[in-house]
Amino acid sequence: MAIIIERGTGLRDQADEQFGLECPYCGVYSHMTLQSVPEFENLHAVRPKHIGVVYQCDACSAPVFLRFAVKEITDNTVELYRNFIELERPKERFAFSYLPKHVEIMFREALSCYSNNNFNAFASMCRRAAASSFTALGENGKLRAFDEVMVAQGIAEIDDDSFDPIKQVIFDAGEEEDIPLLNRAQAGVLLEVLKDMFYQCFVRRGKLTRAIKVRQFFVREGNGGLKTSA
Repeated sequence: MAIIIERGTGLRDQADEQFGLECPYCGVYSHMTLQSVPEFENLHAVRPKHIGVVYQCDACSAPVFLRFAVKEITDNTVELYRNFIELERPKERFAFSYLPKHVEIMFREALSCYSNNNFNAFASMCRRAAASSFTALGENGKLRAFDEVMVAQGIAEIDDDSFDPIKQVIFDAGEEEDIPLLNRAQAGVLLEVLKDMFYQCFVRRGKLTRAIKVRQFFVREGNGGLKTSA
């Protein structure tokens, strides 16, 4: 169904559906309330190819900016395509405290590129973050990471042709020019695969080690400070 800005009426969504997004500010998936639409007279005079519409997050009241492509402009209406671009994307979350410092820096910058829709800059930073992680894992670190990525491919049931660009970004050791160009969908797969690889190689071990140390501490405290034999 069409999204139309009418002369004298404003924006009208013919589908009449509630509109929800993950808010880039509070991180909550919330209903969005229309807040501001460009004036019809100005759109009719300028006839832009894209317009910006402002919604308000019902969870935190922050303004959320979306860009729509213009489909058609007539004497009384401006019709928009239903697809839109989020000008501010929610920040990706990760347990960074368990990553080696250099890996953390590279991966934070990679996620910043992803959040700003710079998907090929994101791919480049992913390669640097992955290479740094192989060094941090030590001998056979790259082989271990490769095994984890292959497990992720099997779990997600991704075919080899679709998954090949992801493996190239993470494991190939060529020049920057050799990194394949990624679209939004491929970048999303790369993001989830790399997050899973880092979780399995660093976060899981860190959380488990920390939990065991906490358990051992309380056991010693419960035994009057004496170490147990088990």
